[in-house]
Amino acid sequence: MAKSGSSSASKAASAPAAPAPTWANASSASKNRPVSIEDYHGSSSSTSPPPHSAMSGGGGASGVDELLAPVSTLDEPVMETIMRDVRAVGSKLRAVLIPLDRNRPFGYVGVLQEEDVSPSDGQRDVLNQLRDWDLWGPLFICLSLALILSTKAPSKQTSHVFTTVFIVMWVGALIVTVNAQLLGASISIFQSLCVLGYCVFPLTVSALVIAILRFTWLGIIWLDLIWLSLGLLWATRVSCIFVGQFVKRERRLLALYPVFFFYLLLGWLILLF
Repeated sequence: MAKSGSSSASKAASAPAAPAPTWANASSASKNRPVSIEDYHGSSSSTSPPPHSAMSGGGGASGVDELLAPVSTLDEPVMETIMRDVRAVGSKLRAVLIPLDRNRPFGYVGVLQEEDVSPSDGQRDVLNQLRDWDLWGPLFICLSLALILSTKAPSKQTSHVFTTVFIVMWVGALIVTVNAQLLGASISIFQSLCVLGYCVFPLTVSALVIAILRFTWLGIIWLDLIWLSLGLLWATRVSCIFVGQFVKRERRLLALYPVFFFYLLLGWLILLF
């Protein structure tokens, strides 16, 4: 029995060792080099390429840049471009005519107060709409006001009235803007011109109402003053609301009182012509 046991042990020792599995070779090879995906799957032919990500585009951040790139409007129809601009002008006019916050009965409070008042969500939406400036709306409002006042003037003074109103509006808005810039307002020149131009719209409505009422028995000077006062107060209030958000509180009054005189000058032209 001892001999048979020793002979079987010697046979087992002399028998060739079985080939190690692939995963064992991969683990032993990992001591000398990094383990590749072929070591686990046996051969490179059986491996499948990793799926191509939809967000990768051409590779890496370039795909994200393509998604975030601005949409080109070169191939856009002209009518669609015009209607988009018209809708933008309409939204700004609506923000000027209805600037009140429903959560606060008096709207934008604290414009002339010494402490800083943070705007609410509704107020911030209005400010963002007016901050996205354009000059199409102010140009249309200026031409409308000049046309309304020139039609009421004598035939020999029509061109002079039109030119006077046009120059006074743009030069006055530029002077108010430069004054705000010198006082350290964090608002660009075009943004200020946009806001001041859109805020002339209440005065334009007042001028139109006065021109229509002059053909009726309601066309008296006292009613004209009432309509003009409403337009003047509304235009001054809305513009002060916006400009006051970008001027430091200790300089806020110095930046806002020229706004009132600017609209007061336009109101005087409405009564004069």
